[in-house]
Amino acid sequence: MITLFTNPTLSSINRNPLQDFCVPDLESSPTNSGYPCKLQVTSEDFFYSGLNTPLNTSNPKGTAANSANLMTFPGLNTMGISMYNVEIAPGGYNPPHSHPGSTEAGVVIEGSVLVGFLTTNYTLYQKVIGPGDMFVIPPGLIHYEGNVGKTQSRLLTVVADDLPGEVVLPHTLFATKPAIPNAVLMKAFKADSKTINMLRTKFTT
Repeated sequence: MITLFTNPTLSSINRNPLQDFCVPDLESSPTNSGYPCKLQVTSEDFFYSGLNTPLNTSNPKGTAANSANLMTFPGLNTMGISMYNVEIAPGGYNPPHSHPGSTEAGVVIEGSVLVGFLTTNYTLYQKVIGPGDMFVIPPGLIHYEGNVGKTQSRLLTVVADDLPGEVVLPHTLFATKPAIPNAVLMKAFKADSKTINMLRTKFTT
């Protein structure tokens, strides 16, 4: 859900492994099919405490997240799932983004959160939800979350991939290297070159 700069080649592509599990050896070099399995596995490989680390939402987006994915919780390897503890400051928004090929679901723990997603026929579905309310985002669709309340909000979210990718629309369009030609963006947004250049300055990487 929150910005995750990941490399999909590091995650195993086999979602129906022949063995019970494959806890990866992250100290080894990955291949196109993922990391090799550890030879020595312990109970600790299947438990994780990192989601309760304090978060700081003092940033331009007003959002922060703790991640439990393949790289932070290796026991999730080949399980096709990752989890996130997300906090959003009042007025903060997680900008429009997508997780290619992956469904996302979540539940609000605290606060009032506006959750919305867009379909491929340009229909918007959105709702303000509160503690105990759950949401689901269909695979790969553009979506966003924002805190519309007066207090900090918190969500627990799950993405159907052990190392999900994320495409954040503003940064994808305006912060690529090399840059998308101005002429392309001018046509797409029906804007002049000065406006496109101004937008680029807002999304430097």
